[in-house]
Amino acid sequence: MGVLSRFTNYIKTVMSSFLDRAEDPGQTLDYSYEKQLEQLQNLRRSIADVVTSEKRLELQEAQINAQIEKLDGQARTALANNREDLARLALERKQGLQTQLATFDQQIAQLKDQQQKFVAMEQRLSTRVEAFRTQKEMVKAQYGAAQAQVRIQEAATGISEEMSDVNLAVERAQDKVLQMQARANAMDELTASGTLPEIGGGDTLDRQLAQLTSKSDVDNELAAMKAQMQLPGAGSSQPQLPPANGSASSASN
Repeated sequence: MGVLSRFTNYIKTVMSSFLDRAEDPGQTLDYSYEKQLEQLQNLRRSIADVVTSEKRLELQEAQINAQIEKLDGQARTALANNREDLARLALERKQGLQTQLATFDQQIAQLKDQQQKFVAMEQRLSTRVEAFRTQKEMVKAQYGAAQAQVRIQEAATGISEEMSDVNLAVERAQDKVLQMQARANAMDELTASGTLPEIGGGDTLDRQLAQLTSKSDVDNELAAMKAQMQLPGAGSSQPQLPPANGSASSASN
């Protein structure tokens, strides 16, 4: 792999490490959802506390009503026995309890109103939390799909870069093969022309003797060919000239 490819891999490693340390949207959404659930639970506990206070006041109100009825009966009994003073005392206590009872009624009404508001708030918050949960899961699914897509693209990019490196290596290998073939052809031509000695071909004297032997063989073959064709001068080195016309005429006379 080249320097650029190694540098690219180094950048990818650094960026991957940086992204791993970055905030995960899925964890952030889960944390926010948990906080909303806590708020919903706190609101429900508040509703339960209001209802408990309301029931406690109602119990106290029932006890006061029972005391009022009891004091009313005691007052009647005292009057029947000509004890107006006791009857007056019982009615005074009854009147105080009735005043206290009105305060209880007011507090119970306030708690009921608060309870209704909390219940309506709890319903809205429950709807919002449920909608957030659905949206959270959808976003997490989208984020997971995006992560998978990124990993696939990174893998594809790595394969592409590796294939580029492989192609470069193949091209370099092909260039070397062509260079070696060209050199081998050049060596063959130089060897055939005698510029370079053949392997095991001897020194310069050997080559010269071989050339003389080859020339003698050619001369012998040429002489044999002339003899076979019965060409003039086949038997001697000087060619014979035809006789002159004067000599031929004197001979005939």
